[in-house]
Amino acid sequence: MFPEYRDLISKLKQEDAHFARLFDEHNELDDKITGLVNNPVTSGSEEIEELKKSQTQTQRRIVCSSAKSSRQIIKN
Repeated sequence: MFPEYRDLISKLKQEDAHFARLFDEHNELDDKITGLVNNPVTSGSEEIEELKKSQTQTQRRIVCSSAKSSRQIIKN
């Protein structure tokens, strides 16, 4: 996620526990979605759509958190 911000993400994960938790949550959701999509039995399930909605909400929270944390890092 967001490869162009790899350095910033790494720094935020080290300095902001909330951001790190959100980032981990996003990765867990991504792994679950990938597993369900790649399984022919579950590839069309409603669970996938619900997980994708959760993932999108988590992405939004990550963006908000990173913006706040980035401002703090820049100030320091």
